[in-house]
Amino acid sequence: VQLQASGGGLVQAGGSLRLSCAASGRTLSSYIMGWFRQAPGMEREFVASIRWSVGSTAYADSAEGRFTISRDNRKRTVALQMNSLKPEDTAVYYCAAKAFYSDTYLFWGQGTLVTVSS
Repeated sequence: VQLQASGGGLVQAGGSLRLSCAASGRTLSSYIMGWFRQAPGMEREFVASIRWSVGSTAYADSAEGRFTISRDNRKRTVALQMNSLKPEDTAVYYCAAKAFYSDTYLFWGQGTLVTVSS
């Protein structure tokens, strides 16, 4: 699976951004797609995930209620709608994919930078 993330940018606190991840290669029905982020000097952390086949989602506590992950079967894209952004959301955001039965995300996109100004 090849992944290409886009949509990052600079936004003021309280604003919104929508990230997109285009997936190519294998069929995605057996995969879970995830978004992760890594802030400067911090470890990469989980943000949200969606199981492609059934659309079930999971969120980190920091994202719950503000971020929404979704997928578009026809376009083979996964989106992360981010609302009510905070300066602490500033990070490089990565999309990733793993087999639904696996604990490990094997496929990673290149990352897109989100900067939230106060």
